[in-house]
Amino acid sequence: MIGVFSDTHGDLDAFDAAYELLRSKGARRFLFTGARYTDLDEWVLWRRKKSRGGREYSDADFLADVTQWLVAPPQEGLSRTAASREAPADLASEDDRRLVMERFVRVPERDSLAYRDPSVANKAMDLVGDTLCCVVHDKNDLVRDDLLNALVFIHGKEPDPAVVQIGPRYFVTPGRLVGAAEQTCGLLEKAERNLSFSAFRLDGHLVLPPRVLQVDTRSTKLTVK
Repeated sequence: MIGVFSDTHGDLDAFDAAYELLRSKGARRFLFTGARYTDLDEWVLWRRKKSRGGREYSDADFLADVTQWLVAPPQEGLSRTAASREAPADLASEDDRRLVMERFVRVPERDSLAYRDPSVANKAMDLVGDTLCCVVHDKNDLVRDDLLNALVFIHGKEPDPAVVQIGPRYFVTPGRLVGAAEQTCGLLEKAERNLSFSAFRLDGHLVLPPRVLQVDTRSTKLTVK
């Protein structure tokens, strides 16, 4: 399962609540579609400080992280076995922090410095099962090549969670965590040879029942809703 959330706008409590809710529902990876791009970094630091009882990152913490890194240096990428494990609940150590960061795919919003940084991609391609998904904050940033290459487009900026189908393509949004009537996030998961998307309030209440995304071109069944 993949947790999807967007538009935290600096609200680290909302970011944390979405992560914990989606993790409790079985999310192993996460798509953060921006607004604010840096909230992921700030949330990680906030969680690490919280795990240390609120005290600041000390020289002793730094030495402990360096020692851990030297004993078990980071590996490139996230292995299939690691990706299948439960998402980390604790971010106390450098190893925890690195593992959590590896679980996230994020994209910047237009107002962020990262959006203007040529080293940061404004869109990300992510493979969910056999389906290529395009992740972007604002769907208006999509261009012709994006529409030709992907079948599912996951975006933020919208006030309510939704699944919109246009031809064979699906546009999926989890809604917002800040700036909407309800704080919502979503779950994207495999459904046999297709995908399914559902959305929840932060209290766990289901606001968008699972919607099947018919991405398997071999499927001959039609559904009427």
